[in-house]
Amino acid sequence: MVTEEQVREVLSEVYDPEIGMDIINLGLVYNIEIEDEKTVNVDMTLTTPACPAGPMIRTQAYAAVATLPGVENVNINLVWSPPWDPKTMMSEDAKIALGIF
Repeated sequence: MVTEEQVREVLSEVYDPEIGMDIINLGLVYNIEIEDEKTVNVDMTLTTPACPAGPMIRTQAYAAVATLPGVENVNINLVWSPPWDPKTMMSEDAKIALGIF
């Protein structure tokens, strides 16, 4: 059975091309739910609703999770609440790398 840690691991390989950092460290992934042994639901956001790379990021997130053994259904849900805030949602490493204090 797939674990939340495995899902986070593959999602850490999905990068926002404009920022050059992965969506996990950016804090764009809000929730991961493993509904059954075959279905993974991911609630995530983008840095802005008008993000031009949004469709690409969502597609890459879907493809990454779909590679996990046993996963047959992947739902990538874009959510806008709460709004993404880099000061509170990014990892400390990401804040340092991007100069956000």
